[in-house]
Amino acid sequence: MIDLYTWPTPNGHKVHIALEEMGLPYTVIPIDIGKGDQFKPDFLKISPNNKMPAIVDQDGPGGKPLPLFESGAILLYLADKTGTFMPKDKVGHYVCVEWLMFQMGGLGPMLGQAHHFRGYAPDKIPYAIERYTNEAGRLYNVMNRRLGEAEHLAGAYSIADMAAFPWARHIERQGHSLDAFPHVKRWFDAINARPAVPRGLAVLTDHQVNYAAPMDPVRREVLFGKTQYAQR
Repeated sequence: MIDLYTWPTPNGHKVHIALEEMGLPYTVIPIDIGKGDQFKPDFLKISPNNKMPAIVDQDGPGGKPLPLFESGAILLYLADKTGTFMPKDKVGHYVCVEWLMFQMGGLGPMLGQAHHFRGYAPDKIPYAIERYTNEAGRLYNVMNRRLGEAEHLAGAYSIADMAAFPWARHIERQGHSLDAFPHVKRWFDAINARPAVPRGLAVLTDHQVNYAAPMDPVRREVLFGKTQYAQR
C-alpha cells in the first residue's frame, strides 16, 4: 500500500494519474497547503522541502517503507516499481527522462510563475506578467513541435505525459489557448479521454480551489507570506 500525501494541484494530479494508470493501491492523506499542513513536523520528515505530493511506499525495496518527495522522483520510482509507462530500451528511457525533466525544470516552474503573477500577485507587474506569459507560450511551442513529430512526448504514452498534462489543463490562466497549439490540443484530448485520468483528477476534487474567487487572506499569507519562509 502507498500512502499518498497530496492536494488537488497540478503536481498532485501527476501522481494521482500515475497511481490510477498503474493500478496501484493507495491511501490519500490530504495536505491542505492553504492551512499550512505542509509545515507540520511529521510531514517534513517525509518531504523536507515542505512541498506535496509525497509518498510512503509501505512495501518499498526489501519490503521496507520508502518515503519519497518530489513528483518527478515519485513518477520515476512508480514506473520502475511497476515496469510500466517508461520505455524499456536505453534510448527511449532517456528520451522519457529528458521530457520529464523538461516538465520539472521548465514547464512546471514557468507556468507556476505565470499563474502567480497573472492571478495571485497583489500588485499586477506588467514586466512579470509579460515575461511569464511569453515563456509559457514558448514552452507550449516546444511541446507543439515535439508532438507534431510523435504521438506523445516520449513517443509512447509515459510518465512524461502524466507530468505535463495537469499543467496544460490551466492554459487559459497562463494567457494562452490550446487552439493555438494544435498538436498539444490533440495530445491533451487523447490523454483526457483515458479512463484512468478522470479518476486521478477526481482525487480530493471536493477540495479543489476556485481560482476565479478572491484568495482568502489567511491562505495567501500561508502560501506567499512569512509562514512560507520561516526557518524550520
